[in-house]
Amino acid sequence: MAAGRWNHPLAAVLEQVGPGSCPGRFNFHCHTTLSDGSLRPAELAAQALAIGLEHLAITDHHSTAAHLPVAAALAQHQARGEPVPTLWRGVEISCLLEGCLVHVLALGFGAEHTSLDPYLLGSAVVGQALRAEAVLVAIHAAGGLALLAHPARYRLPFQRLIAAAADLGFDGAEAWYDYQMGPCWSPTPVVCESIVVESRKRGLLMSCGTDTHGLELRGR
Repeated sequence: MAAGRWNHPLAAVLEQVGPGSCPGRFNFHCHTTLSDGSLRPAELAAQALAIGLEHLAITDHHSTAAHLPVAAALAQHQARGEPVPTLWRGVEISCLLEGCLVHVLALGFGAEHTSLDPYLLGSAVVGQALRAEAVLVAIHAAGGLALLAHPARYRLPFQRLIAAAADLGFDGAEAWYDYQMGPCWSPTPVVCESIVVESRKRGLLMSCGTDTHGLELRGR
């Protein structure tokens, strides 16, 4: 999908993402109790509404089980004429990139995503399917975008990982992230700015997300 990433419906949204977009407007990285998070799906949906998010993706590890209950909760409010965020399908998948275990955010894939089935069983796969190339093929086959999550959290330099991801055909990287993991989310200066430079240099899309695992969607 690398050549056609800009035609994906989510691409136009990601083009709007900036350092001030999260946590108030966009959140493309958060977790529920159906993965390793502390918020139940309905609780996360309620907080997303209270914050006034415009776009949201639940990215539980190797699971999309939270999508339907969150969608149902949002639909109830929408039926009453209340504004709700656009909900995109998402999942966080572990894979090997340059021999380094990294996480990939699959975003905006379709309801029929059988190519992703091996990656939605609650834990990381093993063997060849763990390779970044295989994960990328599965995400693109499902009609989704593949973005390297929090590039500066791994044992290899983010410059090397972003370059390798771009060469493989990844669609983007998570550019704005709170590496200091404060109680209230804020992008980490210098690091995030450097990731933006690396991403722009390679024509990659960029996302942001709180990576919430706790009880507050505004923080981690």
